[in-house]
This record gives sequence, structure tokens and C-alpha cells, in this order.
Amino acid sequence: MNKLLALLPFVFFWQPASSKNKQEKPNIIFFLVDDMGWQETSVPFWTKKTKLNERYQTPNMERLASQGMKFTQAYACPLCSPSRVSLMTGMNAARHGVTNWTLRKGKSPDQQHEIFGAPDWNLNGLSPVEGIENTCVANTLPSFLQEAGYRTIHVGKAHWGAMDTPGEDPLKLGFDVNIAGHAAGGPGSYHGEKNYSAVWRNGARIWDVPGLEKYHGKDINLTEALTREALTEMEGSVAKNEPFYLYMSHYAVHAPWEKDKRFYQKYIDQGLTDFEATLASMLESMDQSLGDILNKVEQLGIEENTIVIFMSDNGSPSQCPQNLPLRGHKVSPYEGGIRDPMIVRWPGTVQPGSATNVPVIIEDFFPSILEMAGVRKYGQAGGKVDGKSFVPLLKQKNVNAMKRDFVWHFPHNYDFEPYSVIRRGDWKLIYWYKNGKSELYNIPDDIGEQNDLAEIKPQIAADLKSRLGEYLKKVQATVPVDKRSNKRFAYPGRN
Repeated sequence: MNKLLALLPFVFFWQPASSKNKQEKPNIIFFLVDDMGWQETSVPFWTKKTKLNERYQTPNMERLASQGMKFTQAYACPLCSPSRVSLMTGMNAARHGVTNWTLRKGKSPDQQHEIFGAPDWNLNGLSPVEGIENTCVANTLPSFLQEAGYRTIHVGKAHWGAMDTPGEDPLKLGFDVNIAGHAAGGPGSYHGEKNYSAVWRNGARIWDVPGLEKYHGKDINLTEALTREALTEMEGSVAKNEPFYLYMSHYAVHAPWEKDKRFYQKYIDQGLTDFEATLASMLESMDQSLGDILNKVEQLGIEENTIVIFMSDNGSPSQCPQNLPLRGHKVSPYEGGIRDPMIVRWPGTVQPGSATNVPVIIEDFFPSILEMAGVRKYGQAGGKVDGKSFVPLLKQKNVNAMKRDFVWHFPHNYDFEPYSVIRRGDWKLIYWYKNGKSELYNIPDDIGEQNDLAEIKPQIAADLKSRLGEYLKKVQATVPVDKRSNKRFAYPGRN
């Protein structure tokens, strides 16, 4: 399915970089963590500290939060590839059509179901060129930054396009440098002694992390190896007097859950189980990477001209401790699947130690980063970007998001049955395709989503369902097939 939005010609505009010395452009570091839940940090993103905040030790996240702004209602998609494509394109997942995780060309991970047939989704992911079946063709964030004079550096997990398609290669998506990025969404192993390969575990090569051969056979965790490579690239950019965009996209803390020996034992000594201590060590390993990067920024003398953004791509998996008070986990439509820790440090712009409760979503990073970089005019295939810049929030300007619609779309049978979600103001509606049932929650009053108000507030539920259906219809969102009738399920509401 090459949706209409993905067809060339592209509709976009670009304003060239100003005549200022390129040193004056801010460096931008996007530090993205994989599968990290909202509470898996010692930084509290709720109104009070939780049990998990007390368990985990992330001092460098604390450091970053003290120097920047916390976003307490930052949202991503419920799983990885959709979030990453939204970040790269500024489009909502319902629009770009990459609504599940990608890997093998032409194959969907959807599980068999007696009622649901798999939707005709963009299972081959993001593509820089037309002509590849089931892809979203789009202009990417790093390609715009390249045009604006940035050196664009990718380190870590990519997971934008299926194997044997151009979208699996970050170098074809606007990056000047690619370290360890390919089609797979997880590493074979975190251990250098195992060559970052799963062959030791199950014989599979598809998960092997590429390009890190110099660390093979050595006692070095994958997270540390990637950090070393990122630091080298930062040094090179500064030496060449080039502004850089570093996309530090860690595989951590995605499965396989393998301990970082530098941090594991102290959690065992605190009485945690092996799994709990392993996860805690992986989180602290990630945090150590953040600290190493912040230290390098200081050592290079670029702190005042470097923006640092921290975010996770979805909620914590079901195997991990529940991120209370949130309900649900990765893949689910509940807050535990989509609400994530987010921090932004921008010296001279962001008030240190500040916080905002205004909701933002993953596609907002696209226009926000471009605005930070001075790229003022841009567009996307089909002429539409769903994301809204959160730069005004960083500048402490009043932003009223009460009338903005936030949409999540998961038309698959994979861990959960198909659903779509809309949040508008305080209200959030979850629509299940199987029976047309809706759940309605007032998020500020009920962050744990325990009190379904759909029957008590039928007019609010009906209005949200209608708005959700109208948006999905407008963007031609794909939906599953009903095997009983061999027809597509209808959109929510009266559409």
C-alpha cells in the first residue's frame, strides 16, 4: 500500500540557512531510549516519587532535569517503528501507515486471529524513494538538517525500514554517519564477548549489531561501545567546526535483558531479583551514557550552544515491573504504553529545573528540532505535517492544548487486539474494533485509567469517537479486515 500521501511529487518548501557563521547554529543531541517506561528513572515525572523512582538510579537524568525542562505528559506511539517514523517525518502513525514493528520485507508480525485479518499497512517501513511496495515515502528530519548545514550522525538503533529496502540504511535517510543502525529493532546481545550477536542464544544472525567489530570478543557492554563511538563523532564535528545533529538512539533497554556488570551487583545487594537487578543495571548503563555525553559537551566547550533532548520511544514491556500509577505497558493503549519520560536542556532558552504539564507527542519533535535549527519552512509528502512545535513551551510561553486532538492508531492483532485512541483536553477515548466498544477516561482525575466513564458521559464519548473517525478517514488510515464478512472494519463514529 503506497498511500496517496506517500506519492511523489513531494510538496515542501525549504528556507536556506542564514548567512551567519555555522558555528552559531546550535548542536542538537537527541538521546532516545528504547522501551523505557515513564517511571523507570530516579527523576519523578508524577506529582510524587514512586516505588520505581526509589529503586532506579539515574543521576545524569537528574542532572539534565535540573538544567532543563521536564515534560510530564510526553507521548510516543505504543511501540517502536511507528514512533521512529513519526519522529523522522512529523506525521502521525495513522497517516504514515507504519503502525507495527518492521523487519522482514513483505512480512507482518501480526498474529493469527479468528476475526481479524491483517491490515494492508506499510509493513516495509519508511523509504526515501518511490516504487517500493508498502512503504511511506517521505522527507526526513536529518535530510532537512543536512540541507541546513548540519553534520548528521546516527548511532545505535535505526528500525525504520525492512531488510533489503533503502529504509533500513540511515545513510539513505539523511544521515552522514551511521554506526550500528540497520533493520532490526533489538540487539542480538549486549555483550562484546558475544560479538553483540544472538547466535550464542538461538543461532539467529538477523539481530547481529553491525559495524562494531573492533569491540568483538571484548568485555564491553553495547551501550558503552555505542557511547564511545558517539563521543568520537562529536569530537570530529567540533574539530571541523561543523554544527552537528547527534541521534543517540540506544538499543537499551530493549530485550534481551542482559546485565551490565558495572552496575548489576549493587542492585542484587539491595535485595532485587536477578531480572529486576538486570533491568536496573541496563537503565543505569543508559544513564551513564547520558552522563558521558554531557561531560563531553562540557569538555569540548560547546555546552552553551548545544541542545540536549531526552525521550523514550514507547512504554515498558509487560515483562517489566508495572509503571504505577500508570495502567498498561508497551503495545497497550493505556498510559503505561504511550507516556514516556522527556527532558529538554537548551542553555539560554529553557529555564533550569522547570516543568510543563502540556501534552506533546512524538511527531512534535520533527517541527520542534527544525525550528531549533533555524529551518523555518518545510513540508512533507502530501503537504501535511501533524506535529506541532513545542519550542514555545521551552520559551515559557502559554500554550493551550485543550482543543488539540492527539491520536494513536494500532489496527493490528499483536499482543493486543486492534484499537484506536484519541485524547482531547482531559478526556481520552479508547475504541476497540472487535465489538465497537469505547472506554472513556478523565486523565488528570484518573491517571491510572480505572474508572471508565463512557456510559456516564455518553455525549463526550460520542463526540470523541466521531472526531477520531473523521481523522482516520481523512488520512485514509488502514484498518483490519473482518474475516466474517471479508470487509474492512468501519472507522469509529458515523463514518
